[in-house]
Amino acid sequence: MGGRMTRQRTAVTRALRGCQDFLSAQELHALLVADDHAIGLTTVYRALRGLEADGGVDVVRDETGGRLYRLRPADGHRHYLMCRNCGRSRPVDSQAVEEWAGRIAAATGFAAVEHTVELTGICADCLPRTDARRSSGDEGEQPPCHWDRAPDPRSRVRSCAS
Repeated sequence: MGGRMTRQRTAVTRALRGCQDFLSAQELHALLVADDHAIGLTTVYRALRGLEADGGVDVVRDETGGRLYRLRPADGHRHYLMCRNCGRSRPVDSQAVEEWAGRIAAATGFAAVEHTVELTGICADCLPRTDARRSSGDEGEQPPCHWDRAPDPRSRVRSCAS
């Protein structure tokens, strides 16, 4: 990653590293403030823009078009399948998408082609549970950190549950 590693950018990167799911700049700011970091929301946005420009974060859009961020894994750019209910995300094999984008670029003569692929669905934990699923023990493994929505469905506030 390029860019200057300021104290604030380091704090943002550490907070992102501590959670597996995508989160908004506001949610990230709330986590930092709750952890006693003196950092403004504008500074969080600036750090996220820098990390995005340097390829340090993956970015997706939520249901309202807001940007959600997740630290990019060391092995590079990924695409994700996101639950429309709880926001949990899973990386997906996207080699076909990358190859298709490369073919389009070559066929059109374009360079530096970027793309956005958005896959959404309802995760197994959010689907109504059936008796068969409960008795099979197929509950799925919880990621180390996931975001739980607030009790009021109109609220975007979530808490990081370990």
